[in-house]
Amino acid sequence: MRHRTVGELMTTDVVSVRRDEAFTDIAKLLAEHGITAVPVVDDGGRPVGVVSEADLLRKEAGRLDAAGLLPALHPQPDARDKSEATTAQGLMTSPAVTARPEWTVVEAARAMEQGGVKRLPVVDGAGQLIGVISRADLLRVFLRGDRAIREEITGDVLIRTLGIPPGDVTVHVVDSRVTLRGTVERGSTVPVAVRLCRAVDGVVSVAEELEYRVDDIGSPASDTEVPRRDQLAP
Repeated sequence: MRHRTVGELMTTDVVSVRRDEAFTDIAKLLAEHGITAVPVVDDGGRPVGVVSEADLLRKEAGRLDAAGLLPALHPQPDARDKSEATTAQGLMTSPAVTARPEWTVVEAARAMEQGGVKRLPVVDGAGQLIGVISRADLLRVFLRGDRAIREEITGDVLIRTLGIPPGDVTVHVVDSRVTLRGTVERGSTVPVAVRLCRAVDGVVSVAEELEYRVDDIGSPASDTEVPRRDQLAP
């Protein structure tokens, strides 16, 4: 059982720019390649920042309204510097939040969430740009076929990880929604099986209709439970 990695999902045909790339040239690159952002690299090919459509629009928004119909903006100093910039050096958001090819989709998704970004430049051990991973790339794990998901859960999760004999539990997958049916040896296995199935790439939801032979979960005795007669001191 394993998560797909950034290296398996990333785009390797990367469009990048240098620090001195002009505003208009960056805008043309975004339009020509149908992308919404581009990494900025130094002379060694290492990402130092990212210029996005939002960065370019910030410059446009900072222009004066020729018709005088819109109120003037009064941005913070750092935003004003960006609105006045003419090259990638001034336009970019830095430092670049990067990913490594061996990261799982979970690690990449968390980095995007924490960094508030929609894509991550991917770097090798030397810090050089080797790809880009986007939100759309991460969502590709949900395009896995039902059969692939069922085979991974049956083989990796149930048989090899949990040691459940083949045939004791059947796995039904429809539109990436998983249902487990059958009987396991111990009740404590049920929540573990559900949790592991949810962690499989491409799974949208997990339902279970499982029975068990041994109830090993139990519940602690209540503080107000009355002791039996044979528990009383003589």
